[in-house]
Amino acid sequence: MKYHSINNELFIKNRKNFASKMAPKSLAVFNSNDIYPISADSTMPFEQHRDIFYLSGVDQEESILVLFPDCPKETHREILFLKETNEHIAIWEGEKLTKEKAFETSGIKTVYWLQDMEKIMFEIMTQCDTVYINTNEHYRANVETETREDRFTKWLKEKYPAHAVAKSNPILQRLRSVKDTIEIDLIQQACNITEKGFRRILNFVKPGVWEYEIEAEFMHEFLRNRSKKFAYTPIVASGNNANVLHYIENNRQCKAGDLILMDIGAEYANYSSDMTRSVPVSGRFTPRQKDVYNAVNKVKNEATKMLVSGTIWADYHVEVGKIMTSELQNLGLLNKADVQNENPEWPAYKKYFMHGTSHHMGLDTHDYGILTEPMQANMVFTVEPGIYIPEEGFGIRLEDDVVIQENGEPFNLMRNIPIEADEIEAIMNS
Repeated sequence: MKYHSINNELFIKNRKNFASKMAPKSLAVFNSNDIYPISADSTMPFEQHRDIFYLSGVDQEESILVLFPDCPKETHREILFLKETNEHIAIWEGEKLTKEKAFETSGIKTVYWLQDMEKIMFEIMTQCDTVYINTNEHYRANVETETREDRFTKWLKEKYPAHAVAKSNPILQRLRSVKDTIEIDLIQQACNITEKGFRRILNFVKPGVWEYEIEAEFMHEFLRNRSKKFAYTPIVASGNNANVLHYIENNRQCKAGDLILMDIGAEYANYSSDMTRSVPVSGRFTPRQKDVYNAVNKVKNEATKMLVSGTIWADYHVEVGKIMTSELQNLGLLNKADVQNENPEWPAYKKYFMHGTSHHMGLDTHDYGILTEPMQANMVFTVEPGIYIPEEGFGIRLEDDVVIQENGEPFNLMRNIPIEADEIEAIMNS
């Protein structure tokens, strides 16, 4: 944990909002993630399950949160179970949460050590009718590993088979998709760190540098600004590598005349940023590169204007497709016949722009949100159109993160990150 302490008002409010959606006489349980092994005694860096973090602020392994709003015993309406800390653990692993520190972090008064969990759970399970389990129902999820949450759910259902079971995820999908002002400030901080990284590499990029060296420059700037890592696996794709949408090898040398597509974002306090910029290795775009760049930027700007309260995600993408089609025609990449004869299920523009334009963003880079429901104020979305031209040896994508407003156009969290072609060139040649 490198980030500054978060005001626990956020977590208190999040729990209150979740509890208000629960059925009468029900409780909900949320588990930390495992620390995943690599081999021998090596492990992957711990990453907290975003749901328990959202509801408690606890960023520590082997933690359990229980919410039971109707519990007859007032002190058991919110419970944290934590791995017990002691001097030995502090020496070998570092400081863990004490009960006092857990209260300060989360605002939860009742904290037990994990060894008391089964006894306390038995008491409160006899007082409730329904238990909310936490399953991953994100539309992009593809999980093969049995998680700590899965194992706990299996134990709970076997031990208490007579209880009704409900799902936490539909509640969380709606709650987490609409950001609190504290969350927006945290995402802004992640975006600001990303800006520092981008400005650093604009003075670093030149013919002969390697993609992984650019990645390293970003990581250097992120770490020195309290980000512990990239928000997702970074893409540094020069030349034709940019036409591989999820290119992550980052092992090619950048050549004069190439463009570099960089899809990179810093995390801060577990919140993501998600930026894409495309810059010329030599510091200047060719006329053709600039024409395509400006077309992508125009689509991004027009798409951004449509991200308003009430917009339906699927309808929005149809409209963005129309704008992109027009730009591709202006660039000579599509003609009238291509458009007239297109397959409605896979429009002509998809040859050059084959992915979506926007997704929810927050604690996860592809954050919670129900795509069939209208956009609401304080949802955070990416805007990321691209044009990919393998036959010309380059691809361009531009991406900002924006906040839906009650009225009018969204607020751009990346408004200070250079994006205009002339500004990029000016900085790179200063």
